[in-house]
Amino acid sequence: MNMTSTNIAEQSALQILEEASALYREAAVELFSAVKVAKQGQFEGAKAAAQAAKDLKTALDWVMDERNRLEKFRRTAAGAVGATELDLGAARDEIGRRLACLRDAGGR
Repeated sequence: MNMTSTNIAEQSALQILEEASALYREAAVELFSAVKVAKQGQFEGAKAAAQAAKDLKTALDWVMDERNRLEKFRRTAAGAVGATELDLGAARDEIGRRLACLRDAGGR
């Protein structure tokens, strides 16, 4: 992937993230309005509140998924894929080395 396609992909991901955030805000406003109406005794607002809650959850899921994709893309572009993973083989070797040092020190 060259820098031009990297920039385009990142811009697209950011645009989707911004659109998802806008959808989340709209769903939150609808939910709060529907809850307010339902509290005033107008129970037809309860159906709208339930739908707004579903929309809010969907929007939040969408935002989080896109955010995770964007973060994964950034790590890949930066060449840091796998850098945060533990190297269990190296850890095992280091533990073995330290145990050997302790054994050697105890025998003297």
